Amino acid sequence: MRSFTGSSSPDVILKDLVLIWDGHSHVTVLKMFGMQPLPGVRLTVICRDIQTPYSGMLPGFIAGHYDYDDVHIDLGPLAHFAGAHLYHDEVVGLDLANKKIHCRHRPDVAYDILSLNTGSTPSFGGVPGAEAFTVSVKPINNFIARWQQLVTRVMALPGPVSLGVVGAGAGGVELTLAMQYRLEQLRVEAGQVSGQLQFLLFSSAPTILPTHNQRVQAKFQRFLAQRRVQVYTSCRIVEVQKDGLRAAHGTFYPLDEILWVTNASAPSWLWTAGLAVDDGGFVEVNAALQSISHTDVFAAGDVAAVVNHPREKAGVFAVRQGRPLARNLRRALLGQPVRPFTPQRKFLSLISTGDKYAIASRSWWSCEGRWVWMWKDRIDRRFMRQYAVLPEMPRLDCSGI
Repeated sequence: MRSFTGSSSPDVILKDLVLIWDGHSHVTVLKMFGMQPLPGVRLTVICRDIQTPYSGMLPGFIAGHYDYDDVHIDLGPLAHFAGAHLYHDEVVGLDLANKKIHCRHRPDVAYDILSLNTGSTPSFGGVPGAEAFTVSVKPINNFIARWQQLVTRVMALPGPVSLGVVGAGAGGVELTLAMQYRLEQLRVEAGQVSGQLQFLLFSSAPTILPTHNQRVQAKFQRFLAQRRVQVYTSCRIVEVQKDGLRAAHGTFYPLDEILWVTNASAPSWLWTAGLAVDDGGFVEVNAALQSISHTDVFAAGDVAAVVNHPREKAGVFAVRQGRPLARNLRRALLGQPVRPFTPQRKFLSLISTGDKYAIASRSWWSCEGRWVWMWKDRIDRRFMRQYAVLPEMPRLDCSGI
């Protein structure tokens, strides 16, 4: 494609920008390009799911505090607002030499600039039976459907039910408490005896929430004990069977349902295509969110590994990478030098306990209360509202990028 300065007729396609979707960073990219379109650029979005779930509200949805529409962004109106072509398909490979994207059902899609925000996929760590016999949280859109199926199965069992959760990071702990709250509530409403749900939480680390401070860990240990959740730390799972788990020390734990909430991995087609990736298969990018091996490829969110600024996989980073990603995509399309972005080192986590109560965590600091849940609720709803009434949004001034 020809180079251009941004002053060409909008009917003349000079560059193709393609977004491979499954994360929060691209939401901001679409909004910013919709607010200030770049003449001569054809914007294309390839997504596996038109309704994109927001991970920050997933525990609230599981606990029954939000409806389906509350926690999903409809990409149809957002793509229309941005003037983007929307392809409902799954990416299965890349041809980096010829700048083409291989899709499962449609012909190849060409690009000049490519942006990856694919999120992450389940990482079963080679544990036999894990993929076949567990309900994996990743990818989130699949989990929501599988959660509804799990609820149906649990409600069909009138007596005691044992549920195991493998992974005791923030996601695993928060999800355990949300499920415990909701399933107890549903069983009571159905006239079943309360207190017959048994939850077991497994952590391969010596503690729960290993990336959080001891105050936060102690608070959640208290909540888990109050909810009668059995916690097993330093307990590495080595085998999954249809009816339970086996730990490295030999103990077998009988279970009716098993959920897998461990660290996720990256899609295999990223490294097989030839992109530079880290040991986990995540795309290595520089501070401008640009691939260190292919300057026409950008990546953000969970799928990206920022080489000079390593951070844990957390939704807050994906959301905050949206603006610098959009600006650097625009600069790359215009042939201008990209600009580095330095992510914050510390971030605030608001982790809910299922019952409209939450705990705040940042560095060594922590606090808790119902007001923390209300704070989190306001933040999450404000984020979602940004994409609900798009035509009324003010236009961004991007002239200084």
